[in-house]
Amino acid sequence: MAAAVAAELVRAYLSAMSKVLPETAAETATPFMRSWPILAASALVALALAGTVLLWAHYGTTVFFETIRAGFAACFG
Repeated sequence: MAAAVAAELVRAYLSAMSKVLPETAAETATPFMRSWPILAASALVALALAGTVLLWAHYGTTVFFETIRAGFAACFG
């Protein structure tokens, strides 16, 4: 079992370090600020899925897959 490095907190060191190392953005960020990239990615995925369902419902299965295949052929040759 490892022994403690310091027996107690050294207040002078801690107060000096608080001046040198300010709070990081992650510590002061609100939960929404930390999760907005996840929300944005989720919204993009939801839009892509909604578009897929709408195309499928409008064109039917065969035309839908032909459209997707033609799009891949146009992009990737």
